[in-house]
Amino acid sequence: MATAIYIAHHLRKPVLVEGPAGVGKTELAKATAAFTGLPLIRMQCYEGLDEAKAIYEWKYGKQLLYTQILRDKLGESLRDVVGLDAAMVKLGDIDEVFFSEPFLEPRPLLRALRQPEGAVLLVDEVDKSDQEFEAFLLEILSDYAITIPELGTFTATVPPLVVLTSNNSRDLGDALKRRCLHLHIGYPDQALEQRIIEVRVPQIEERLRRQLVAFVQRLRTLELKKLPSVSETIDWARALLLLHVGDLEPEIVRTTLSVLLKYETDIVSANRQLETIVRDVVGRYGTFN
Repeated sequence: MATAIYIAHHLRKPVLVEGPAGVGKTELAKATAAFTGLPLIRMQCYEGLDEAKAIYEWKYGKQLLYTQILRDKLGESLRDVVGLDAAMVKLGDIDEVFFSEPFLEPRPLLRALRQPEGAVLLVDEVDKSDQEFEAFLLEILSDYAITIPELGTFTATVPPLVVLTSNNSRDLGDALKRRCLHLHIGYPDQALEQRIIEVRVPQIEERLRRQLVAFVQRLRTLELKKLPSVSETIDWARALLLLHVGDLEPEIVRTTLSVLLKYETDIVSANRQLETIVRDVVGRYGTFN
């Protein structure tokens, strides 16, 4: 992960981070922003996302107020104007003011390009956006520039470090992938997941940390609709800490299993083997009565 971010930063190329939900793709962008000291600008993608929500929109309330003021001053402004052509030129000058930067509301993409020291731009869950929006991103990812018809082209002085995340809910286009470095984040092994829990839930005792991580690792070997991710492991560790659990026991695991598993069919399936798994992991990393 560090190598991919280092290369992306120095080559000014976006990073497309793929993998299951909850394994740390968004956290990678947050950690990068914290490490580099750059502002994190996040754009959450969804079906129907368009340019107005992603790049800019006009401050309609401010424009309306300006219109009301203009209505009162219009007669005064045109009082000394002679001829229709001159009046149209005068009105054209007013129109240019109407669509100027004071009335512009930058959205995430434009804000990222205008950061004087650069930024980390997180385009989260890009696979949830439409293919049309994906195609629109190509200009930004290639030239780090955005064109606003009324104002012209904005080009980044310092190109942002762009991190795109995808849960693989649909296949992304080859053109987008070609412009990005690719990074896949899967489920961590047991040693790495223990380190993650140690950092994120430092209050939990080492014995229980080893037990709960081993239990989650065993769950991931089952045929489940949705395997528990790292974020669920962290939530479960916090839940066990809140309940003052010392060692895993079948009953407490059964009671809190919904923190790890999000589908009832998965909970039913896991319950069939729950006691055996608990006995195995506790027998290895502690005592079970």
